[in-house]
Amino acid sequence: MNHQTLVDIDLPRAQTGANPQHLILGLFTDHWFDTDDALPSAALVALLGDFGITPVSARAAIGRLARRGVLDVRKGGRRTYYRMMPGPNRALEQMQRRMMEFGSGDRPWDGLWTTVIFSVPDDRREVRHVIRRRLGFLGYAPVYDGVWMSPHADHQQTVELLESVGVRSATVLRSTLTYAQGGGDPLAAWDLDAIQAAYQDFITEYTPLLARVTSGQVGSAEALVARTTVKDVWREVVGIDPELPANLLPDDWPAPEARATFVQIYDTLGPLAEVRVRQLLAEQDPALAAQAGHRTHITDLID
Repeated sequence: MNHQTLVDIDLPRAQTGANPQHLILGLFTDHWFDTDDALPSAALVALLGDFGITPVSARAAIGRLARRGVLDVRKGGRRTYYRMMPGPNRALEQMQRRMMEFGSGDRPWDGLWTTVIFSVPDDRREVRHVIRRRLGFLGYAPVYDGVWMSPHADHQQTVELLESVGVRSATVLRSTLTYAQGGGDPLAAWDLDAIQAAYQDFITEYTPLLARVTSGQVGSAEALVARTTVKDVWREVVGIDPELPANLLPDDWPAPEARATFVQIYDTLGPLAEVRVRQLLAEQDPALAAQAGHRTHITDLID
């Protein structure tokens, strides 16, 4: 292979909550992009401190990411510096774009389903878990063992996934559904009640925060933590929703309201979160602090 994709990279498993390795990746993605400069370890430790991560836990997480090949390490005098490796950075950018594009409009559907059929031998069981997890994130669900379907999944990312894992037997089809019964119906592969509940929980949880955000009641330190947290939770919702066409969904589907809540919080808190990142970086290196930035959902849609 000439490049790495989501499956190649030994990223920590995504989860909500204060997982220090995942927080580091989120901070790099949201606030340290479009630069080749590395960050001193002390700066990363300080950033994680805002999330309640102790210095010992922070340094352990940084070390694990370096050993995974996710972070590049270099020395500068008595300091150690870290930056994202190109492969993991590309993988995270793919995930970022998926999260920001998700639910951005009522996507037209031609009635064709993308079907992935694959076979993995028993001596490569660990690969099955990787494939299933990544297919789920791309919007697929299993109809049978080794048969996954989606109405909207990205073809190129699907092919990259299969090739990067080294699946030797796989087929990707785009076809019309002519008959389905019981568990063979792709609509039965998703628990729509659970997905709807996840959206409702998201709205309930973050509507009060949105009210505080829009009324200017959130400071920079809280903004960094809140923005990172709401994005993590949004990622979890994206990971279980295949973004089915509107005509296949129940009335009053809550996804648009949930997305609007996420986007407004994420975009509005961006400048404040950047201020906090710059404050913490300036304590270590003022010149580096000036390079910190923030993204918006529009930035990722037009890149």
